[in-house]
This record gives sequence, C-alpha cells and structure tokens, in this order.
Amino acid sequence: MKKLLIVLTALIGLTSFPSCFTNPVTGRRALSLVDQSTMQQMAAQQYSSFLTSNAPVRGTRDAEMVQKVGNRIASAVQQYLSSQGQSDLISGYQWQFNLVNNNEANAWCMPGGKVAVYTGIMPYAQTEAGLATVMGHEIAHAVARHASERASQQVAAEFGGQALSGLLGSNPGAAAQVFNAAVGFGAQGALLKFSRDQESEADHMGLIFMAMAGYNPNEAVTFWTRMSAQSGAKPPEILSTHPSDQTRMNNLRQWIPEAMRYYKP
Repeated sequence: MKKLLIVLTALIGLTSFPSCFTNPVTGRRALSLVDQSTMQQMAAQQYSSFLTSNAPVRGTRDAEMVQKVGNRIASAVQQYLSSQGQSDLISGYQWQFNLVNNNEANAWCMPGGKVAVYTGIMPYAQTEAGLATVMGHEIAHAVARHASERASQQVAAEFGGQALSGLLGSNPGAAAQVFNAAVGFGAQGALLKFSRDQESEADHMGLIFMAMAGYNPNEAVTFWTRMSAQSGAKPPEILSTHPSDQTRMNNLRQWIPEAMRYYKP
C-alpha cells in the first residue's frame, strides 16, 4: 500500500485552478487533473504485469490480424492528429497490440497505447473491418484521455477541495479508488451516464479512425448487429455503463456520413 500511495502522489497533482482537455475530434471539453506521462508509465507497468499472467497468442491468423489492424489504426490516429496540429496529444505513446486467450468478448486500450484483444471477441469481429470497429473504439478511449477524465471526475466529485496529500494520509482506501479510476476502472452509481457519454464519444472517434485506416465505417453497424444478435438479456440502458445496442447503431448511422469523408479504400 505504501508503494501505491507514493505512485499515486506522483500520478495526480491537483492545482488551484481546474485544467481542461479538449477532445480533438468531438470538441468536448473535459476535466483533466492528472499527469499524462505518469499515467503512461503506470499503464505500461500494469500492461506488462497483465501479459505475464496472460501470455499473448503468437503466430496465428487472428494474432497477425490484431497486429495489422492495430498498426493501421495507430497510423490513422497519428495522421488525424497531425492534420489538426495536435500530434503532442499522443506524445510518448508506444503502441502494443496483443491477442490473449480469454473467452470474454472484450478488448481494451490503456493510456499510452497498450492494447489487448481477447480471443472471445474474434468470432464476432470475423473480418479486419469488424476488428477495426473494436480496436478503433478502444484506441479512441486512450486518445480521448477517458481514464484521466474518470480519475479527475472522481477526485472532484468525492473529495471536493481536500488536498490530495491529506486524503492519502487519512483515507488510503479512497486513494486506491482514485488510482483504479486512473488506470481505467470506471466509477459506478451516479457516474453511469458519464461513462455512457465516454462510450459514445469513443464510438464516434473510432469510426473516423477506422475510416482513415482504410476500413469501411459501414462495417461498424454490421459488427454491432452481430453482437446484438448474440447478446443475452441486458439491463435497461439507464442502468448500464454502455449505450444500448440500438442506441449505439443509431448513433453510428448518424456519424457514418462524416466518417466516409475520411474513408480511403
């Protein structure tokens, strides 16, 4: 716990005046109170630890597809940000793309470009374009600094103006919660709507990134149609951290004309 608190002290530095981050695609402004270089260092450590316990799949068609699609989307992100004069937003990123054996239909991207795709989602992805839908979305979370936003929101909402140093000394459990939020474990309860907003933003950004990488954005709707057909009972959207499948597909259809302007087959 002592090591965690030392790391957390370096990770989050509250200032007298809130800082904001402006999303390079959507223009949405978000609270940002955390140091990005330390976020990336912590993510790299956690990613390395994860891969130690979850050996990456090597040499298979799916593993090679993950590498290919990931690299193409990372190049598209760099191209997009360069065109906006904002390449510094991914300064220090060292992209890694790994397929790991896990039956869960899931994938994620940590700050700094550390991506894991679970084998359980590959039957739904089926094609490079389907996989680009998934990876574009997850990479968008990192580009949008959603982990930093969650941590900043939690500090502001739960601890008010209390100095973080005082929090670390008086409530180590609360400090650990902030740390978990910083590395991507979403908050619950009152912040559920906030999390859905992040998911929708990642859908929007991911659609543009996959289009720039040469994947038809219309395939995103096809992918989610497959996912929706295989999904079991789900909670109402208001109780979920993700948009409902129908809401997601409706939103994607609205954003496709914009994404098609970037599509280069």
